Amino acid sequence: MTRTSDLDSKGFTAFAPATVANVAVGFDILGFALQSVGDRVTVRAQSSEQVTIEEISGLAVAKNISLDPSQNTAGVPLIQMLRDLKPGFGFSVRIEKGIPLGSGLGGSAASGVGAVVAVNALLRKEFLKEDLSPDQLIHYALEGEAIASGAKHADNVAPCLLGGLTLSRPGEHPDVVSLPCPKSVFAVVVNPSMQLNTKDARGVLKSEISLKMHSQQSARLAAFIAGCCTSDLALLKKGFEDLVVEPQRAHLIPGFFAVKQAAMDAGVLGCSISGAGPSVFALTSDQGIALNAKQAMIAAFKSAGLDAQGWISPMGSAGARIV
Repeated sequence: MTRTSDLDSKGFTAFAPATVANVAVGFDILGFALQSVGDRVTVRAQSSEQVTIEEISGLAVAKNISLDPSQNTAGVPLIQMLRDLKPGFGFSVRIEKGIPLGSGLGGSAASGVGAVVAVNALLRKEFLKEDLSPDQLIHYALEGEAIASGAKHADNVAPCLLGGLTLSRPGEHPDVVSLPCPKSVFAVVVNPSMQLNTKDARGVLKSEISLKMHSQQSARLAAFIAGCCTSDLALLKKGFEDLVVEPQRAHLIPGFFAVKQAAMDAGVLGCSISGAGPSVFALTSDQGIALNAKQAMIAAFKSAGLDAQGWISPMGSAGARIV
């Protein structure tokens, strides 16, 4: 066991990527990781057996995030890890936000995942001598996600941790399956200059749908997953249209239909809301189309009175890692 006098210099930094959740037809179950956008979380051991959020930096909106670890999506998982694992020391945390707050890009999940990945590396070196399992890390990261969205859905947490495209069964202990990603598909993600609270976006959704709509949506979800698994882009495209959630949330995003139409006119396979929004994503197998779609989507948001920024990423990039 490490002596408490040696602890303050021990630390690891994890990069946790932004994610696109729901992926149109997979509400609360599908998600994939993006390449270059994400949060960095540094965790150091401290002699005091508690969690301390020392600093939150990066984006200007970071000032709105609580330094109280019991109210922070990076702090809550670490509090639970201290209770369960009892390493004999605590954690000092610094968060560098690279994901806009309230963007629909999994920012709350990324901070939580980054924290548990950094702590996993720290514990492996100083305490456990082996890694916690992915299921354990997801379990702890979901403690933070519950603070942000009011529910333990792994559609952001799982792809952020594991990378790629994941399917997660909702629940206290979600079953997570990594799905194949067509290697030729790129994601275009455009984030307008507004925030949309996940709890508010969930609040507009009806609790029930008709049997007919359930059947139609299930068929689209099956087609989308089958298209991904077989790299059949025509089948993926047929399964892309969300009949349930997108129509109920579209009015929360100024200019959404114009943005979607701009992407479709550019030739993408499909376009929908990323997570709870307001970010919008599209998929395409052509980098030229991806660039044109990004520019057209940004211009459409501008016409709706919103500045926007965009990224192009391979669909299903690498997950969280120590840097």
